[in-house]
Amino acid sequence: MTTEVGNGLKQAAGHPWFHHLSRVGLVARGLLYLLIGWLALQVAFGAGGREADRKGALQAVADKPGGPVVLGLMAVGFAALALWQYAEALYGRPVRAGDKPAKRLASAARGAVYTAAFAATLAFLLGHHGTSSDRQSKTITARLMGEPGGRWLVLAVAVGFVAWGVVVFVNAVRQSFMQELKTWEMGDAARRVVQPLAIVGNTARGLVGAAAGAFLAYAAVTFQPQKAQGLDGTLRDFAAAPAGEWGLAAVALGVLTFGLYSLAESRYRKVDATRQGW
Repeated sequence: MTTEVGNGLKQAAGHPWFHHLSRVGLVARGLLYLLIGWLALQVAFGAGGREADRKGALQAVADKPGGPVVLGLMAVGFAALALWQYAEALYGRPVRAGDKPAKRLASAARGAVYTAAFAATLAFLLGHHGTSSDRQSKTITARLMGEPGGRWLVLAVAVGFVAWGVVVFVNAVRQSFMQELKTWEMGDAARRVVQPLAIVGNTARGLVGAAAGAFLAYAAVTFQPQKAQGLDGTLRDFAAAPAGEWGLAAVALGVLTFGLYSLAESRYRKVDATRQGW
């Protein structure tokens, strides 16, 4: 039974329609980041009433004409992204070091993130809007810290967020993302656009991820679950830095930039690379 499921996943992940859906997923991810960045930018200049997180972004989509259709396409796209990452976790990928356990584990983690995005988008489409990322973070952190050893588990998760943020930042500086793109299809003009988008966008994403991990670590060390922050709270706290609202605006523009890079990825990402290595 397990073999049949694995073969089915392998066959599905190699189908051309799956590759098209994966690109739809990259567009969905880009739209999500564009909306979150735009909401954060509004917060920076005092015009934001919605949370600058996934819930706020999905609500912004739902409020527009044709919103339910777009949400449905986003859910399908996130499901395809999750399947793609799970397939890479199981079978590896034909990029450098793609078969190392760490790479497979990273693919599995991304698959879990996209699964959560799929579930949240589908739930929102069905009318279950849930709570803000800040409230969810505080609630989950409090529950975990109330269990034996939960404080250390929260701290371990926090360290994982910080490590992920650092890795994303370093990869942005080293331009490791170029290994994931069909560079042979990119002309000079496309390269001059895509590379800066990737560097700026991934730098901002790494910074936000590391900051969220730092808040979570502080909550664990001080045993104050209310100090944990979701995406919205993390972004808003950039306004409390010395740069003030301009610091938040800069990070918001970085998040917007990553959204633009995701749209570029939908054209140039090696989503069909699975066919080469299996």
